[in-house]
Amino acid sequence: MKLGLNLSFAVKRWLEPTRLAALVANDLDTRHVQFTWDLVDPWWPEAQRDGLARAYAQAFKDAGVTVESSFGGLASYSYNHILAPTPELRDLGRQHLSRAIDMTAAMDVPVAGMPFGSFSADDAVNPARREEIYKNALEIYVGLSRHAKARGLKMLMVEPVPLSTEFPSTAADALRLMRDLEGATDVPVRLNVDWGHAMFRPLFGDDATMEHWMAVCGDYIAAYHIQQTDGLYDRHWNFTHDGLVSPADLSAFWSRHKLTDQTFFLEVVYAFEEPDATVLSDMKASMALLRSA
Repeated sequence: MKLGLNLSFAVKRWLEPTRLAALVANDLDTRHVQFTWDLVDPWWPEAQRDGLARAYAQAFKDAGVTVESSFGGLASYSYNHILAPTPELRDLGRQHLSRAIDMTAAMDVPVAGMPFGSFSADDAVNPARREEIYKNALEIYVGLSRHAKARGLKMLMVEPVPLSTEFPSTAADALRLMRDLEGATDVPVRLNVDWGHAMFRPLFGDDATMEHWMAVCGDYIAAYHIQQTDGLYDRHWNFTHDGLVSPADLSAFWSRHKLTDQTFFLEVVYAFEEPDATVLSDMKASMALLRSA
């Protein structure tokens, strides 16, 4: 089982590149990470942004840690991006991912990803508008794939989310998106599936299992976010917390599906009020539980 860390746990806590890289490599004994845009905002002025991003990349390299991909975080997720209701907002979404691609290239990281986008409340319940905006978003994304290839990236990833107002949310939606983009993009586009999203019972009911996702679109999944969840909300708890998923479940899933190149990125989101010492202790405990599996 290939374990990695999404760096969401470090946001607003461990910001110095060398300190964070050492914490990941030594305290958490981890060699694979997914960089979050909550540490460096793609919208920051290019010179400062890329300088900071390169500093993180170099610190992780010096610590023997591979940054496998960069990914949108909580700040990025607040916006509707290329599924927004107006051309102006959709263009800002295009620029957001384009700038993130530029930042990822500056880090010499081969993969960038984020959720695809979110419809407005009115468009979400209007099938004709959903389809119109979706088709426009596909064209935007194909253009972004061209930009990604020009900047040296090898792949783009999309994260499905557990909201019917967004796309893709269901496994069937995710399969449609992959097939609609297949052969049209300049770099491959694959899925980064979150266990907590896939197991969201209020939306998916009996299909709220990772086995369902594997059956429907497993061939397109390049990475996973792992988290502890109760299936009722998108919890992003650590595995020191009781819930529906155990480290043994993750290990069995890996073996059953004969996974090899994918990574399980632990993605934990703590309350900002949580003491830093508590966060670090909890992260150490959870990584130990995962490694024991």
